[in-house]
Amino acid sequence: MANPNIDSIQDLTTSDARWIGLKKISYTDADGKQRLWEMAERRTRSSGGIDAVAILTILRSKADAFPVSTVIIEQYRPPIDKFVIELPAGLIDQGESPEQSAIRELEEETGYKADSVIDVTPVIVSDPGMTNANMKLVTVSVTLEDKLEAPQPKLEIGEHIVTRVIPLKELHQTLSNYDKKGFAVDARLFHLAAGYKLAGQLSTSE
Repeated sequence: MANPNIDSIQDLTTSDARWIGLKKISYTDADGKQRLWEMAERRTRSSGGIDAVAILTILRSKADAFPVSTVIIEQYRPPIDKFVIELPAGLIDQGESPEQSAIRELEEETGYKADSVIDVTPVIVSDPGMTNANMKLVTVSVTLEDKLEAPQPKLEIGEHIVTRVIPLKELHQTLSNYDKKGFAVDARLFHLAAGYKLAGQLSTSE
């Protein structure tokens, strides 16, 4: 399989865009001064008011055959022309709850089937200076009987996703290694890994 590459980049008008739109906001700031702001918005928001979910997987073995791990993916992202290391994620379909979307997307992208939902965050944003796009982080449990399995994902045509299983205690170092190899790491995933590492350091220092 050939490596993806950018063939051309052109300006895109809002009228020609299918997935996003550009808006100009006029607002009055705290000093009473009128200001302008440019933003991008998704055109795929579900009726529930939430755009997407990201999925944090807690992967365990009933036989303790491997350490508690999580699932990350490698995926090419044209806007930065790099392979990006991310959590599995996807848009919420009409009529779906965030939990249903997370379970579906995890199986489609990685093949792993969640056995329960552990936690669902409030609606969160990641780049509010540029877009009103929002999401929820859904934490799910995947329990395997014994050894680590690599189930077959259900990728759509045009999707090229590589699944990686990483022990949670190695996540921060793994992401740092990816950066050294020229990959880009999604900020939300790295923040999670940094928080997990810090929590471990603080617990051992007390």
